[in-house]
Amino acid sequence: MSNNFFDNIEKKTNVKQEDIFKLAQSVSNANLKDEQTVRQLVAQVAKLANKPVSKEKEDQIVNAIINNNMPMDFGSLSKMFGKK
Repeated sequence: MSNNFFDNIEKKTNVKQEDIFKLAQSVSNANLKDEQTVRQLVAQVAKLANKPVSKEKEDQIVNAIINNNMPMDFGSLSKMFGKK
């Protein structure tokens, strides 16, 4: 991928390219049916994004991933991750 793509991501999110690759690597090797693994990934993403995730939101995300029930359209994802 072009460096411009990652430069733009870094500017908008303050997440470094290396961290994105590390996260992608950990996700690609992860058992997404294992609750402990999914919780660790959620915590890792929250830390990278410097965004707190409430226990309630973490539970929603974990259950959606484990049950293969993650919405794939932007509108549904926005609702899931939006503030209540």
